[in-house]
Amino acid sequence: MPEGYVSTRHGDREVTAGADRPDPAPGGTAARADTTTGPLPGTGLAPGPLPGSDLRVLDNPALAALTGPHAHFAERRGRILRYPADVTPWLALPEDPDARDWADAAALSGPGAEVPLLGFRGDVPEGWEVTFRIEGVQLVDDGLVTAPEPEAVRLGPADVPEMLDLVERTRPGPFLPRTVELGTYLGIRREGRLIAMAGERLHPPGWTEISAVCTDPAHRGEGLATRLILAVAHGIRERGETPFLHTGATNTNAIRLYESLGFRLRLRTSFGAARAPEHLAAPAARR
Repeated sequence: MPEGYVSTRHGDREVTAGADRPDPAPGGTAARADTTTGPLPGTGLAPGPLPGSDLRVLDNPALAALTGPHAHFAERRGRILRYPADVTPWLALPEDPDARDWADAAALSGPGAEVPLLGFRGDVPEGWEVTFRIEGVQLVDDGLVTAPEPEAVRLGPADVPEMLDLVERTRPGPFLPRTVELGTYLGIRREGRLIAMAGERLHPPGWTEISAVCTDPAHRGEGLATRLILAVAHGIRERGETPFLHTGATNTNAIRLYESLGFRLRLRTSFGAARAPEHLAAPAARR
């Protein structure tokens, strides 16, 4: 069951909404996400492509980001790309990774390292160990009514210690010392103390992922997460881009909230990770 839930209020009803990720280590990207599923049970969500938007880049969002707007972050070995380890755990696999790709992923991550996998439903090679795998969903903006948040302040490198402390207390998903560099992060302070935040993570061309949505437990139920989601989305929209996000498929309360705000399910995917072999063999030459 995913950690990191935030309680928000929408209208006159309170729901417990999961943070943007479904597991302690949401992964990188890979192919084979299921884009043909129907509504999720209990949510009423159904796939709804946005007219004029290039949805294809969201099939492998980390790869699209690391070869596009986030190319300056990319660490590469062969066809494998990843973000620096102190930025975010996301790693990008190509479609249908072969033995050389897996060898490169292991070499890039290091012996015995846990390699995150998003959307990969195949078998890992011999010597690898799947450490977890759960179902997830990707949702896209399909009519958000966004608005700036007067109480929000922009967070930067100087705020990272407080951001890390809030993440430690709320568990919204991986937030590392340099995650703040990925995009705009907004926070709400009370009496000088950071009590809620949300920001931007993956940045495929034309799209920006909303991430790290979290609220101090003492301030849940005040609608802070909703206000910050809409404020971050407002900034994304002002750049001419479209917001999207990920969450766990079983996190139905969060999905209902996101639907009520104007997000729509695009695809079901999976979140997982696999541990690389402790002893790495030299990769074979690619033909």
